[in-house]
Amino acid sequence: MLIHRYTVWDGRQAIRFDADEVFSKLGEHLSRTDDLRQALDWLLRRGTDLGGEPVMGLDELLDRVRSQIQERSRDVNIDSALAEKQRKLDELLDIEQEAIGDASGAADARRRFDQLPPGLADAIEALRRHAAAHGFIEPIAESELDHLVEDLDDIRDLENFQQRSRGIFQGPRSLGYEEALELLRELERLGNLEQALTSGDMAAISIEELRQLLGDEAADGFERLQRMMQVLRESSYLTESDGQTVLSPKGVRKIGQLALRDIYQSLCRDRPGGHDLGRQGAVTLRPEATKPYVYGDPMHLDLVGTLKQSLTRRAGAPLSLLPSDFRVHEADAVTTASTVLLLDMSWSMSWDGRFIAAKKVALAMESLIRSRYPRDYFAIVGFYTRAVELKLRDLPEATWNMGDPFTNLQDGLRLASELLSRRPARNRHMIVVTDGQPTAYFQQGRLYCEWPLSFGGISLRAARETLREVERVTRMGIVINTFMLDDSPSLRAFVERMTSINRGRALYTRPDTLGEYLLVDYIDRKRKRL
Repeated sequence: MLIHRYTVWDGRQAIRFDADEVFSKLGEHLSRTDDLRQALDWLLRRGTDLGGEPVMGLDELLDRVRSQIQERSRDVNIDSALAEKQRKLDELLDIEQEAIGDASGAADARRRFDQLPPGLADAIEALRRHAAAHGFIEPIAESELDHLVEDLDDIRDLENFQQRSRGIFQGPRSLGYEEALELLRELERLGNLEQALTSGDMAAISIEELRQLLGDEAADGFERLQRMMQVLRESSYLTESDGQTVLSPKGVRKIGQLALRDIYQSLCRDRPGGHDLGRQGAVTLRPEATKPYVYGDPMHLDLVGTLKQSLTRRAGAPLSLLPSDFRVHEADAVTTASTVLLLDMSWSMSWDGRFIAAKKVALAMESLIRSRYPRDYFAIVGFYTRAVELKLRDLPEATWNMGDPFTNLQDGLRLASELLSRRPARNRHMIVVTDGQPTAYFQQGRLYCEWPLSFGGISLRAARETLREVERVTRMGIVINTFMLDDSPSLRAFVERMTSINRGRALYTRPDTLGEYLLVDYIDRKRKRL
């Protein structure tokens, strides 16, 4: 028999975390970095909010630990913490010296007592060795020494603690030996906890100890953080490769969906105007939308709507039909296209979040095309000092290249044209996202790099060779559309020359609006309302 038991909710019961929601939070961090480990570390350290429940990050816990350390040192001092033990040592020395009197070896014993080390722990250790070698005359003194030796490790720790903390504990209340030792052990536990939180070593953190030191709220918050990270590790979005955590193929696709969702939300708020298609492809009917027939429209007749219109105008039989009664289904003209997105990966793309925005657009476009236009071909080419094809699995962790800081658009166009030549289609496009004019090029298989003639100027040979590649691409019937992330006069002038050769389009935009413009432009080139 199944029995259900209910208790009053106190905020400490287990909360179920959804893997999709947790991964979405990770995706927010991953959109701002090229390193999955860094994104995981940010999520771990900053915490988040899941289902309306806050998940405390390691940084907040670390702040609480440091606050507790400061609070414990604020009102106390430990200057006299060893005074009681020092008094007992002095007393047993007085008792033993008095008992020695003028006995044989008394002078040597007194000399040893006078030459004891200045530190309390060292003095007790020296007396212990003396007692082992020569014995004590007075049993009471020997008994007191045994008690001190039993506490020797604690005395040494406390003595070292006093030296390390000189000038820190200056409160009005003086702690005795037991209180100071308790404070020392507690601060040691807090210090170990601080070290584990700083290094991110969650396995070294005990929830029960955390509860004792910081209270229930901190312990429950850490437990939620543990569960969140466990859900993420056990999800199918991450996998292990060569001992490292990497995105699985499903995780890469999910990142693209999240990027598309973020951009789509902004599109709903502000949708730019449409762009008509030059060539129309197959027609897709929209059965949920109809309109009155206008001369020249395709006769995709809505029979039910037409009959209803006629009967509304004049009920009865025989049925009377007029041209104004005819209603037709609206339709979209859908084209297939082959598209290559060229991402500038030069060093300057690291400024103002340019590459982060460009990478998010690339992920979103891949997700959009895969889900809505699966017959389209889409590839991504990154270009810096040379060009490389970027596979989807590598895109989430791709980044701008500081080691090769030049901009070789010529090589990017060449590689993109090779990819498009393998996928014959009537509609072939290149989308270039860049923030600077070219500064590198290949000639007869040899790479050349040149800095601009002046700050903000142009690299003449690189520009000339790149425009030659634009001419070759144009002869292949490929359209180049350029999205500029910088409006410097030199970049505008170069892109205008590209546009005049290719008859494509150029648009200046900002990183925060790049996705909005680019995705709308792509969708509107795909569809035209009929």
